[in-house]
Amino acid sequence: MGKQHVTFSDIARYTNFSKTTISRYFNRPDSLTPENQERIRQALIDLNYKENKVAKILAKGQTEFVGILVPNLYQHYFSEMLNQILLTYEEFGYKFLVFVGNENEEVEKRYLEELMSYQIEGLIIMSHTIPSAELKELPCPIVSIEREDEYISSVNCDNYMGAIQATRLLVRHGCDVLIHVNSPTSENTPAFQRIQGFRDFCRENSIRHEIIVKNMGVTHSTVSPAMRRILTEIEERYPYERKGIFFSDDTRANEFLNLLVRQYGTLPDSYRIVGFDNSPIAETAVFPISTVGQQIDVIARTAVKLLVELIRQKKEHPQEPLEIRHQVIMPVLYQRETTEYIGQGY
Repeated sequence: MGKQHVTFSDIARYTNFSKTTISRYFNRPDSLTPENQERIRQALIDLNYKENKVAKILAKGQTEFVGILVPNLYQHYFSEMLNQILLTYEEFGYKFLVFVGNENEEVEKRYLEELMSYQIEGLIIMSHTIPSAELKELPCPIVSIEREDEYISSVNCDNYMGAIQATRLLVRHGCDVLIHVNSPTSENTPAFQRIQGFRDFCRENSIRHEIIVKNMGVTHSTVSPAMRRILTEIEERYPYERKGIFFSDDTRANEFLNLLVRQYGTLPDSYRIVGFDNSPIAETAVFPISTVGQQIDVIARTAVKLLVELIRQKKEHPQEPLEIRHQVIMPVLYQRETTEYIGQGY
């Protein structure tokens, strides 16, 4: 009982069963009577048995590992999505190997090779650099989140409806001009629908609007000066109007909000701000940010559940092509202080 590693032979001696019977307990417990199962289970407790995961992987050829590839952790959306995915371990039993690609295609391809060498059973990918036509050639099931997904399964937010919700909220709060701020976005990605929804709503309702698309990078050192330039442009073009600004994500909305507060000491009455994601920064910002919630927890669980189903399908029917499935989660609008007048104006 004092041994560091308890073996099947130790358990067999302790219970007076054969090693074959002990092996059956671990691999086919239903082949034993309930009484014998309980006798072995108690022996494991008495002997302080710790399961050898490596031996189990070698015996079954199943790693129970899922790979995750995210583009960056600067944007709070990705860090919260990763957090929610990791929380599914208790429900689904899969462990995760995480790589951050930083939007470098060659680096991400190297990371994918590394993940394949670990014999992962499935992959969740949020990075955009590698097209789905290439990803589908990988030897494991794949589920993407919020990226181009023509050839692979995916779980996405209804970005178009989210943009409509954000734009309508700014209109309701009496904005004279509406502005959408985004990064360069391919039309075949789900996030492009944020631009499209904003544009369609403004055109259909004859609302004065502008779309600002700029490459701002994915670090504070690049996003903050880019936001400073955008703020300067907006104030020069619309000095006297109440400006309703819809940002493509909460992280950039928070950067812009911080610039306003540093410049004016508060959020001026001439600004209304709506973000997208409902990542934690939206609620904890200096003025809590109104935002379109993607239901990150729901998307994360749905993605893992879908991947588990595809993994099971691949195991049961290895010769059949995997079904491509796309699931869409409806957004939820959160109204907070950045669409209410709380400052002194100017």
